[in-house]
Amino acid sequence: MAIKLEKIVRTFYENLEEGKILARKCPVCGAVEYPPVYACNTCGSMETEWYEISGKGVMKTMILPGLLSSRPDMGEFKPYCFGEVQLEEGPSVNAVILGINKKKKKALADQLPVPVRAKIVQRDDYKTVFWEFVEEEE
Repeated sequence: MAIKLEKIVRTFYENLEEGKILARKCPVCGAVEYPPVYACNTCGSMETEWYEISGKGVMKTMILPGLLSSRPDMGEFKPYCFGEVQLEEGPSVNAVILGINKKKKKALADQLPVPVRAKIVQRDDYKTVFWEFVEEEE
């Protein structure tokens, strides 16, 4: 990687390169922090540890990008939407969900929450995590 990253961010992105999605887990209360941060947001402990998440979750909300929220850098990933994803491990995160267009959004609107899974995606010179709708639960 060409950019200089802080230790926690570097560890997260280095593991994405290896196909692993990491969070931080609190040994005091068991809460999982994703994206990873050092301090536990539940109990305040600074003793969190690296923890590989399952990559499974549910999409609780979704909104299609509009004129003011569309992202020109996302052209290669269309169709997509923005939404709240709750990870199997507990935390919720604002996310990009791939494969959702107007027709799919309309079909899924009354079924929320629906299953999604994490997908590690190559961007220009780094990998990141997007989510994709799971047609049938695995």
